[in-house]
Amino acid sequence: MFRRKNDEIEVLLAHPGGPFFVREDDGVWTIPKGEAAPGEDLLTRAQIEFEEELGFRPENVQQWIELGWIQQKGGKIVHAWAFEGDLPEPFECKSNLFELEWPRRSGKYQSFPEVDRACFFSDKAARRKLKSRQVPFLDRLRVALADRNADPTRSRATIS
Repeated sequence: MFRRKNDEIEVLLAHPGGPFFVREDDGVWTIPKGEAAPGEDLLTRAQIEFEEELGFRPENVQQWIELGWIQQKGGKIVHAWAFEGDLPEPFECKSNLFELEWPRRSGKYQSFPEVDRACFFSDKAARRKLKSRQVPFLDRLRVALADRNADPTRSRATIS
């Protein structure tokens, strides 16, 4: 999700929940994402994951902008789309939960949110906050928006 504020683009990023990232900030934020089953429509999965990780379903999206894919350091392939919108006021991040043995080797399991917060960031700040392998999505969004502004008849921008 992106929005325009003071003639600038801001992008929505999600901070991973759980005990491992509680004290980390730069380089750990991510786009809302998840895993698709083999053969599953990737845009549909992205829309579902957005809602599951943030607790908010965007309504009346005019255009989904395909941003291609990247491979994360661990090998996971991430496909991304962008759309223009904003969070409702007031907004409270309500993510799915996952269970984890915590503390490690304690035999005790706790539930943690997949995402503990979501915020809009300027392009400059987003480049610092975002996982390094996902930064190309910001570049692709800029190109797609520039292309869309140059040719407003385009109904769907695609970046490979």
